[in-house]
Amino acid sequence: MSPGLRAGFVGAATLAGLLAGLATCENSLQRERVALCRRAVPALVPAETGLRILRAGAGATPDSVRIDYAVGPRPHWALCRFGADTEIAGITTDRQNLSGASLYLLKRFYLDTPDAAEADPGER
Repeated sequence: MSPGLRAGFVGAATLAGLLAGLATCENSLQRERVALCRRAVPALVPAETGLRILRAGAGATPDSVRIDYAVGPRPHWALCRFGADTEIAGITTDRQNLSGASLYLLKRFYLDTPDAAEADPGER
């Protein structure tokens, strides 16, 4: 095998490894975002309402996550928008758009607590 061909194979393998690493990192970030948005849902609905997650995944934009859920027989949705990494920048539901103060209180006094992880409707 010629040195040029060998260098081409090494370069292609390096590029493939780099792309696989980036895809893994992106998938990990997306999973964290989905989990965080899903954990916010119980705080957005009345307590003891029979919350069920129907679908959780990517939103319409690369920096968003959409959670489709049901409260009793009625379907609802929540859309979480993210800034850098896993920092929630906004939450909109089919009923309301959380204000900046409400979002701050949700993040500060609920999402950063063990209660949010325990109440995660996707982990049941």
